[in-house]
Amino acid sequence: MPNIPFRSRRSCIKGIAAVVGGLAWLGSVQAQTQPDASYPSRPITIVVPHPPGGSVDGLARIFAVKLGEELKQSVIIDNRAGASGMVGAGVVARAAPDGYTLYLNASIHNINPLLYGKKMTFDAVKDFTPISGLAQGALIFSVNNDVPAKTVQEFVGVVKAAPNKYNFATTGFGSAGHLAIAQFAYEAGLSDLQVPIVLYKGGGPALTDLIGGQVHALADPMLSSLPMVKSGKIRALAVTGDKRSPLLPDVPTMREAGLKDFEFYSWYGLWAPAKLPEPILKKLDAAAQKVTTSASMKEQLENLGFESSYRNSADFAQYIQAETAKYGAIIKQANITAD
Repeated sequence: MPNIPFRSRRSCIKGIAAVVGGLAWLGSVQAQTQPDASYPSRPITIVVPHPPGGSVDGLARIFAVKLGEELKQSVIIDNRAGASGMVGAGVVARAAPDGYTLYLNASIHNINPLLYGKKMTFDAVKDFTPISGLAQGALIFSVNNDVPAKTVQEFVGVVKAAPNKYNFATTGFGSAGHLAIAQFAYEAGLSDLQVPIVLYKGGGPALTDLIGGQVHALADPMLSSLPMVKSGKIRALAVTGDKRSPLLPDVPTMREAGLKDFEFYSWYGLWAPAKLPEPILKKLDAAAQKVTTSASMKEQLENLGFESSYRNSADFAQYIQAETAKYGAIIKQANITAD
């Protein structure tokens, strides 16, 4: 063994340590910027905070199949309904941020804090990682067939003439349909007439009573309302998007029907618990992009009245913030409270 002076040996050891440390730092940086190759190594669960059969559940089941194919792993839907989606959201907020518990919901996730505030057991922003915006869908504004109105303006006229005779239905307190009805009443000049809004715990019961005439108007996602319109059981007066739906080409938008500032979409996104590791976030976001922008997924969504509206994690977070501000304005002008 060469006779290396003590100081030289110490310098050599320090040099080796520096190289090893540099390699460790480089590995750490790469781990933060590159997807974890081992993820996912077991089935993923997507919590849907609504019962089976609704628009959120329908979208989630389509997305889960495609996501599983993309990640080459099973993706399971877990319906945790209750409290306007807050039961399921609470489950996810308390879950480990390991990418194996995800959360798919609609815009109501960010409407709830505006209504329930400190009553909530979690923070809808701080306790979640926004992964991707997935899709959006206009609502159908429809009426019972016995309502003597074939257009939005005719409907406004008959309600103004007999406000005590008519009411609105909504599929859940604070839902997109609830806020769309509140916005419609405000822009149509019906707010001061105090037309009753009947709250239901889902689209099924609301549609049943709309068909039966117990309620007279409803704003509801196409997934549930479109079959009733197509079968002639209810009458569609308008859609709430900025353009006509190819599924209802003869039905005008609210803007075309005379409400110049009216545009309303229910949107859908994917979240995880807070502090999701960056490599897993990037892998899930990339997979969601491939799924939602694929031709087959777009076709499936369009057939159900949705449209693909992929937003990456950063854009989705900004979009949520802007939409929450819009919802807050509607809630304030309509004086909607949870008390």
